[in-house]
Amino acid sequence: MPHLPSRRLLPLNALKAFEAAGRHLNFTAAAEELSVTLSAISHQIRQLEELLGVPLFHRTKKGLVLSTEGQLILPDVQEGFDHLASALSKLEARRGEGTLTVSMLSTFAMRWFIPRLPRFQEQYPDIEVRITTSLKPADLEREGIDCAIRYGDGDWPGLNATRLFSEALVPVASPKLAAEIRKPADLKGQKLLHSQNRREDWRVWLKSAGVGGIDPTIGPMFETRSYAIQAAVQGMGVAVMDPQLVAEEIAAGRLVKLFDTTPLPLTNGYWFVCLAHMADAPRIKAMRDWLIEDVSRHEAETA
Repeated sequence: MPHLPSRRLLPLNALKAFEAAGRHLNFTAAAEELSVTLSAISHQIRQLEELLGVPLFHRTKKGLVLSTEGQLILPDVQEGFDHLASALSKLEARRGEGTLTVSMLSTFAMRWFIPRLPRFQEQYPDIEVRITTSLKPADLEREGIDCAIRYGDGDWPGLNATRLFSEALVPVASPKLAAEIRKPADLKGQKLLHSQNRREDWRVWLKSAGVGGIDPTIGPMFETRSYAIQAAVQGMGVAVMDPQLVAEEIAAGRLVKLFDTTPLPLTNGYWFVCLAHMADAPRIKAMRDWLIEDVSRHEAETA
């Protein structure tokens, strides 16, 4: 077997090419991810195979597969790059300025976070906030994300979680439709609006209100709550939402809270999370402390 290089001479570009190709099992996808040519990926992997003296991939009728040796080393190579990224992110975060990447659900970003963002930027002009949205919880370390706002119970191993606020539910409808709905039983025959990632909200609210005889699953289904809210504004049906997500529509009179009841509090809420070892990084701490202060101010104003 050829002599392996010292740590100082490790072929990092070739290892990056192998990691990307091993993850995608596709050289073309690896080339696109790393912004290099397909021939460059092929050359780098061939260089690494020659250095190690073993094949790392095999081509089959079903496509590219890792060799036994490739399967053996891929997890360690990935872990190595994760550690490198983590080390660099620690150094960058300690500078206290620059870009702060925050992950959250798209509806939450549009209807809660972004409206508050100008006030944060006014107080911290040197911190550039980059928002990334996804329907799935982001892997902060692997995806290079500084912090996130997550919905849940706060139990995420390896993450430092600070509760921002609990969620609640209240039915809302357009003013015209609301005029037809005087009591919860009047929801019978109305279209209930749903979002894909919150399918149980209507079931929870109807049960709490003691309303029977209504199938909580029937009604138009939308990809996000933003779409469901817009459908409610257009009079397509009744939505059940956290009041904070529809505050603008309620204030403008485009939506009306039904039944003049207190919003139903839920067990879960929204949490500010970051990697445990990054909790005191200046940029992350600035965002966390500012959000806590903003939530407290809002709660005092609406009490």
